[in-house]
Amino acid sequence: MTSFLVRFKKGNMQKSMIEGNTLKLILNFSIPLLLGNLFQQFYNVVDAAIVGQTLGSKALAAVGASSSVQFLILGFCMGICQGFAIMVSQSYGAKRLDEMHTYIYAGAVWTAITAFVVSIFVVVFCADILHILQVNDEIFNDAYAYLVVIFLGIPFTLLYNYLSAILRAIGDSKTPFFFLAFSAFLNIGLDFFCILVLKWGCAGAAIATIFAQAVSGILCLLLIAFKVNILHIPKSSRYVDKQHSLKLLAMGVPMGLQFSITAIGSMVMQSANNDLGTIYVSGFTAGMRIKSLMMCPFDALGAAVSTFLSQNYGAYKLERIQDGYHKGVMVSILYGAFACVVMVFFGRILSMMFVSANESQVLNASALYLRRMGYFYPVLGILITTRMSVQGLGYSARAMLAGFVEMIARCIVALCFVPIFKYGAITWADQTAWVAATLVLIPLWISAMRTVQKNELNQKSNDFFFLIFNVFFTYI
Repeated sequence: MTSFLVRFKKGNMQKSMIEGNTLKLILNFSIPLLLGNLFQQFYNVVDAAIVGQTLGSKALAAVGASSSVQFLILGFCMGICQGFAIMVSQSYGAKRLDEMHTYIYAGAVWTAITAFVVSIFVVVFCADILHILQVNDEIFNDAYAYLVVIFLGIPFTLLYNYLSAILRAIGDSKTPFFFLAFSAFLNIGLDFFCILVLKWGCAGAAIATIFAQAVSGILCLLLIAFKVNILHIPKSSRYVDKQHSLKLLAMGVPMGLQFSITAIGSMVMQSANNDLGTIYVSGFTAGMRIKSLMMCPFDALGAAVSTFLSQNYGAYKLERIQDGYHKGVMVSILYGAFACVVMVFFGRILSMMFVSANESQVLNASALYLRRMGYFYPVLGILITTRMSVQGLGYSARAMLAGFVEMIARCIVALCFVPIFKYGAITWADQTAWVAATLVLIPLWISAMRTVQKNELNQKSNDFFFLIFNVFFTYI
């Protein structure tokens, strides 16, 4: 903490990951990310917990009925931000600061365009989206009120996600966490105020979340403006050209689509589950919240490995790339085993955060979902780490293929098996998708590494010939 405060005062929060102990660097980088992810999930958990405990299971079902479409839309937007940051990270690792500044500026422009276009589109078609999801009339109005507010807040959500992604790209994972932690506590207070005092219902929970995210984004902006000198963009780099835009979009769009494609499968699955009744919608919602919390270490570790690989790829350090991936997979498997124990044996108890103890059918549905999912959490760890590693090397399109496989697997379960086995099929859908995607991703990782090796050989060859020509023209 002391070293961070010193770096903060000096405005020097960035950290290079191209030298030093691999495992230590990844873990040190991932811990603030983990805490930040937990606080970000805390937004949703607090919303769900307060809504479920104060407004009842129907209100919880209303909030949960749209969770997959939130993942679809917000996942696409946040995936784009993360993809843009990869180019920044590679430029930073290669110490090409002028190029890095241009990427940051162009990325900000494209992020703003994305936020504006997507927000307007989904707000206009919000009701149609809920009808497609087969949200029943009993919870439709509450679901609509909640979702519209979330969609209107997309610009604020992307403000934080883009700026925090840029900070992480230069090795600073701590500062975004502190801002997010502050806004998380703010969100709790606003949840109680908007729901219990102002009586705004489900819409109040969404307003609290968006306001808190806006605060965290503004804090990131102020930090960069006054403290992070390396991110100050000179006038010479403030332009958007075809070359940089194409590289950013080629990285960001596939990464965003990967999230969205995965979410489509989740939407189909949720649509099938919505048709099973309020009990299973509520149980599924509670289970999904806990699933998201238990996934936070995977997401943090994956992001840390991705940043580590991006910087070292920019510096052409192949051995560190391989070492970073292997260490990341090892840690993810260990955590997956721990998460398995927690979800199998304590799933019902955890579900009581969102569901009152007297709603036994809802608790049973949630516990079943968590128990069956827990068995496959080590596989999920391998999946996320490998996918983020492929993306960190700059091959977002390849990672998108795994997302497509996930979508197909969930759709098959939802359309073919849910009509027969009902909720039982729902509880096996995610695991089926994870296994299928992992089997695809492993060969894609091997292929990506072979491409990196070829690029390194070409780079060394180019450097050699450059040296020869330089010597030749110097002395001739």
